[in-house]
Amino acid sequence: MSAPTLRRRRLGQKLRGLREERALTLEDVADKSEGKMTVAKLSRLELAKSAAKADDVDMLLTLYGAVDDELRVALLNLTREGGQRGWWHSYRGVLSPVYEELISLESEASDVWMWQAGTIPGLLQTGDYAREFIRTTAMSEGFEAKVDALVEVRLARQAVLTRDAPLSLWAIISEGALRSNIKGDGVMRDQLSRLLAMSKRPNVNIQVMPSDVPPHVGQMGSFTLLGFEEHADLDVVHTESLTSALYVEDRAQVAVYREGFGRLRATALGVETSIERIEEIRDQQ
Repeated sequence: MSAPTLRRRRLGQKLRGLREERALTLEDVADKSEGKMTVAKLSRLELAKSAAKADDVDMLLTLYGAVDDELRVALLNLTREGGQRGWWHSYRGVLSPVYEELISLESEASDVWMWQAGTIPGLLQTGDYAREFIRTTAMSEGFEAKVDALVEVRLARQAVLTRDAPLSLWAIISEGALRSNIKGDGVMRDQLSRLLAMSKRPNVNIQVMPSDVPPHVGQMGSFTLLGFEEHADLDVVHTESLTSALYVEDRAQVAVYREGFGRLRATALGVETSIERIEEIRDQQ
C-alpha cells in the first residue's frame, strides 16, 4: 500500500463529506454505482489508502448530484495532482514508505513545529552531521550502502525552507543535542553555525531546552507537528522510535500534541536567549 499524500487525504475527506451530507452509506453508493464502485474500494478512497482515478471521482460526483461545476473541477484536479510524483520518488529504493510520506507532507505543509530531544532536526542539519548521525544510528545490515543517498535526501528536504512561500519552522532542541560529541574535525561547530545562520531567516525560529530544567512533557519523546494552514483538520503528528514511525491524525490527539508543544515553548529559553546559548556552545567547540 502506497503512502497517502496530503492531496489524497483532502480528496478522501471531501468525498466522504459529500456522501454523508446526502445520508448515504458505503453500501448505498455501491448499489447506486451499478457495479462500478465496491464498498471496499470506496472506503479505501475515502481513507486515502489508495489513489483515486479521475473517472471514479467523476462518477461519484455525478451520483451524489448537486455538485457545482467549480467544485467538480477542483476535485478532479486534486485527483490528478494526487498521482504526481515528487523528487523523492527517484530514491524509492532506499526510502521507507513512512519516510516518503514525511517528505511528501513536509513539501505541502505550511508550518512545522518540532521538538527534538536527542538530535538536530533533519531540516537544519549539515551534510557532515547528517552523514555521521545516519551512519551511527543504522540498525540493519547493508545500511552502509544507503548512507550517501539518505544524506542527499536529507539535504534535499531542506529546500522547503528556502523556496518561494517557504515552510515556517519552529524547532525546539535539547541542549544535550547541541553538545553531542559528533566525530569529525569541526563537524559539530559547523552544525551549530548552520543553526545560527538559519535562525536569521524570518521563517525559522529555534529555541533551546536547557539541560537543567524541571521535568517536562518533552521527556516523553520527540515529535513533529505538521500544519496545513486552511486545512487544519488535516494537521498530522509524526513520531518515531528505533524500529518504527507513527502518524497521529486523530484531531483530538493532534490537539494534545499542539498543547504539549505550547508547554515546551514556554519552558525553553526564549528565541534570542537560545541564539546566545548556541553561540556559547559553538565557541566552546
